[in-house]
Amino acid sequence: MRIAVAGGGAAGFFGAISAATHNPSAEIVLLEATHQPLNKVHISGGGRCNVTYHCFDPLELAQGYPRGSKELLGPFSRFQPRDTMAWFEKQGVRLKTEEDRRVFPVTDQSSTVVDCLMNTARKLGVQIRLGARVKNIQNISSAKNIPQFEIGLHNGVHERFDRVLLTTGNSPHGHRLAEALGHNIVPCVPSLFTFKISDSRLEGLAGISFEKVKLTLTDSEGNELEQTGPLLITHWGLSGPAVLKLSAWGARMLHKSHYQAVLVINLLPDYNAEQLYRMLLAYKEQNSKKRVSTEPAFTIPSRYWSRLVQFIGIQDEITWTNITKEAMSALLSELTSGRFTVSGKGIFKEEFVTCGGVSLKEVDFKTMQSKVSPGLYLAGEILDIDGITGGFNFQSAWTTGWIAGMSVVSE
Repeated sequence: MRIAVAGGGAAGFFGAISAATHNPSAEIVLLEATHQPLNKVHISGGGRCNVTYHCFDPLELAQGYPRGSKELLGPFSRFQPRDTMAWFEKQGVRLKTEEDRRVFPVTDQSSTVVDCLMNTARKLGVQIRLGARVKNIQNISSAKNIPQFEIGLHNGVHERFDRVLLTTGNSPHGHRLAEALGHNIVPCVPSLFTFKISDSRLEGLAGISFEKVKLTLTDSEGNELEQTGPLLITHWGLSGPAVLKLSAWGARMLHKSHYQAVLVINLLPDYNAEQLYRMLLAYKEQNSKKRVSTEPAFTIPSRYWSRLVQFIGIQDEITWTNITKEAMSALLSELTSGRFTVSGKGIFKEEFVTCGGVSLKEVDFKTMQSKVSPGLYLAGEILDIDGITGGFNFQSAWTTGWIAGMSVVSE
């Protein structure tokens, strides 16, 4: 049995390894267009490689996928982060889980993960061909139950394979290969990006962060999305987990609105308006002689508090005893419902994620086999699946790659 794996990313290598593990006698040929395989693994997580997300409940894990959550439930019951971590540990890659549940190699070097995948594939006999760009794939099956494919490479070489695993990521060329084999492609748009916001309340405050905020994003048609989590002020606007999650869930909505939207920020989401007003009154009484501009009434970074006080128009010398009811209301309004205009998307340099790809309706998630081209299997980002952080995206690659590799040599 000859198996071609087209694409040398996370899903491709893991699929090839899985295939070779489950059927050592099969000939597995991995075709990678570039001379640098596993490039995304190299650069992810700031060069540390966010291997997965520490969550062992398939239902909870699936909620981290704006596209693909329903389809991944079954696969996650068969291969999930616990299995991923156990696999890497077995290969000698020690892992650590950080406070935000992201999992990294103890070395903090993505090369540890890359070397592990490359070496394991070679040990299992996978033929790794670099610079082997696939030009076309033809289904030349003569009998319905006996798949056969011919792959043409850009160097003019043509080879025949019994099965093909397509793991070309989100590349347009990979989508064209899938289309030629009968698949429909859901158009790709960016996911996981920061928000460009030009606003005097943020200028010069890059680096200031908030542990927990509630964000509400509304487009011109009134569509609304909410997310809660940490927030970071950047040189060009806003970032942090709360923004990135919003960008993922709102990827199509924001693309349609040309990345123009209104963002409302609640910096104190754990309290209601009445509680906050009482807290503010109590703080006013206890700190009557102190200046409003230098004494934050809540656990807000002092520089941002001072900026809000200035923005509202409260004079620098005003003390808490002299603050007006109107000024107090304005402060609470800014803290719980500050409105900002999103004017575009920035780049989240650690991850390069899109949503879109092969329609999930056309894939059998029990085996990852195509429903329209028997003998063709698909895994990783070529599918219309994306997660809210890099660890989620890698886990879907490990899971779909492992199941596809197991199925491609057994069916």
